[in-house]
Amino acid sequence: MTPVDLIIFDLDGTLIDSKKDIATAVNLTLVDMGVEPLAERVIYGFVGEGVRQLLKQSVGEENQSHCEEALKIFRQHYLDHLLDTTRFHSGIDDVLTHFSHKSKAIVTNKQTDYTMAILKGLQVVDQFEMVIGSEGTQELKPHPAMILKAVEGFKVDRSKAVMIGDSVLDIQAAQAAGIKSCAVGYGMGVRKRLEESKPDFFCEQAEDLKELFH
Repeated sequence: MTPVDLIIFDLDGTLIDSKKDIATAVNLTLVDMGVEPLAERVIYGFVGEGVRQLLKQSVGEENQSHCEEALKIFRQHYLDHLLDTTRFHSGIDDVLTHFSHKSKAIVTNKQTDYTMAILKGLQVVDQFEMVIGSEGTQELKPHPAMILKAVEGFKVDRSKAVMIGDSVLDIQAAQAAGIKSCAVGYGMGVRKRLEESKPDFFCEQAEDLKELFH
């Protein structure tokens, strides 16, 4: 087991299974714009780089000039549907309880207002001392800025911090920030790409995290 003082979690695909609600909001947005809806599995592949990139990919090349309109439409649809089916991945409740004595943060490319609405809805806001989401024009993962903000905020040594995520972006951001990285195999990430990103740790199920760190 590896000693850590700070555990940083990604949100979508790592802590929560939110993909269906995201896809619902995207397709409602496309319909409102007169664009053909997409298969949910296609939308799942766009998740992870922030809402702007999600919608840019979803509306298609021929509708790029309408991305700002899409952002406004999507916002209301997602706020209306972000807790329809979104729940913790299996085992996450136990993981958070197990690490209740550890400093824990969320670093996500998801907008902060969406993130906080979900955490409040799932009644877990008080389990994380810091939540860092996308704000304005800040650098998103794989840039290390948000992770470094968390590490500096907790005043922990980088060697005692770990980023846990289901995306290559999480692993790359952790590596760029100089902290440990742990990929999870139960999220939306492509396993082969995750393995190729060379995380320090890889766990198949959420509960495996309890055996990796102390």
